[in-house]
Amino acid sequence: MAVRDTAWPVGAPCWVDLTADDLEATRSFYADLLGWEFVDTGADYGHYSIAMVDRRPVAGVGRASAAFCDNAKAWTTYLAVGDVEATATAITEAGGELIVPPGDVGDAARIAVAVDAAGAVFGVYEGGRMTGTQVVGVPGAPAWYDCMTREYAAAKRFYGLVFGCGFDEPSHGDFEYATIRVGDDSTEVGGIGALPGTLDVPPHWTTYFAVTDVDHTVSQLVDLGGTVHGGPVDSPRGRLAAVADPGGAYFRVIES
Repeated sequence: MAVRDTAWPVGAPCWVDLTADDLEATRSFYADLLGWEFVDTGADYGHYSIAMVDRRPVAGVGRASAAFCDNAKAWTTYLAVGDVEATATAITEAGGELIVPPGDVGDAARIAVAVDAAGAVFGVYEGGRMTGTQVVGVPGAPAWYDCMTREYAAAKRFYGLVFGCGFDEPSHGDFEYATIRVGDDSTEVGGIGALPGTLDVPPHWTTYFAVTDVDHTVSQLVDLGGTVHGGPVDSPRGRLAAVADPGGAYFRVIES
């Protein structure tokens, strides 16, 4: 288990959240599937709920709103920044577009939501009282993130310009995919890959949640009303499956 109580390096995925039409049903689904316990932040914040693993925050779930209507059925990946305003300017200068301008979430964090130059929605997160996800590498916690895009070179250029990300491109045959590295120590934090031309889905960021047994989790997910988009299959990073919750929010599960 890796625990992090300090700020994440700039460019690293540091938080994920979901806006759902039925908040209560969504919390129940993920509690049953991933073992999450929730802390409700109260009416002032629309009952936005913090998902906890080992008493540490790993994700958020809130009610869908007009501001997030285009991303209401997707998990949003937030990248760590030191200055949301400066990053917002860099995003637009690099060809991206802001969906939600910089704003405070109480004293917890300052955030914005944007679309990258290739069309994928993501967030930026300047930690305050909350530094973001505090535990990784255990069942129920995020384990990996990747950005799948139709403009592979343009997307890499965008994240390099805005966040200073570096990239490694291990051999994947005909599949274009690079790991994303950030910070002075070039820490591996996620990946970016090219969507196959035959796959009719928009560019997107995907969160992978760790589980103990993917096959069992997939069976349980179906019983809980979720759907399976692919797998389970073995991969270089572990056995995984592409799934969606009953509201249609897409994510992946991977054996920790």
